Amino acid sequence: MPYLVCTSIFIVSKNKHKIKIYGWIAYIAGLLIAVIHIIPQEYIVKTITAIIPISILVLFAQVIATNMKYNIKDIAITLFGICYIVIFLLYIPMIRETPNGRITVWYVFLAAWGTDIFAYCIGKRFGKHKFSKISPNKSIEGCIAGAIGAIFFMTTYTWICNQYLGMNFQYSYIIIIAIVLSLVGQIGDFSASSIKRYTGIKDFSNLIPGHGGMLDRIDSVIFIAPFAYFLLMLI
Repeated sequence: MPYLVCTSIFIVSKNKHKIKIYGWIAYIAGLLIAVIHIIPQEYIVKTITAIIPISILVLFAQVIATNMKYNIKDIAITLFGICYIVIFLLYIPMIRETPNGRITVWYVFLAAWGTDIFAYCIGKRFGKHKFSKISPNKSIEGCIAGAIGAIFFMTTYTWICNQYLGMNFQYSYIIIIAIVLSLVGQIGDFSASSIKRYTGIKDFSNLIPGHGGMLDRIDSVIFIAPFAYFLLMLI
């Protein structure tokens, strides 16, 4: 997981805007994703809320120590990478540590997968109305189909959980959550596209030939995770 942070943050430093990145801070923050599981559950939320003020303090201390070799834009981009990747992804282990978390954590991925699969299949075949210039291949029809896909995947999983795992999840709540998470995931997808357009790159990396990097594969999951945490607490 730290690889995701380093790839996504350092790719910005290579773009046309010539932004300098505090790489070592990004690496340290990224390691939290790997070690969060060894932190006692009661301290996870406190750890996450402490990341931002500590990061800001360290970043400005570095500005002072280097006699303003870095500027406020460099700090903002570095902090954005930490918040966007590290903090958002940390909500996945937080969900897993909740009651029935090993079951409910799959809703994060099912919402993303259902949205991506239906949006791609329906949008490619029936998409006529373009949604945004940020991602010209996406259509309104595909976005609607994505929400339907999330509902289908999540309600099917809910039926399995209720039938075979002894759960009693309410389908009406799951449908509402599916719609919200699908919309959030699609915003996350567009957000990743806007970052790539700003930096002038096609993919975040070439780790997976033909598919880009790991961040390209989980851009919607990143956005869904924190909202899924709060919404799943309702059930």
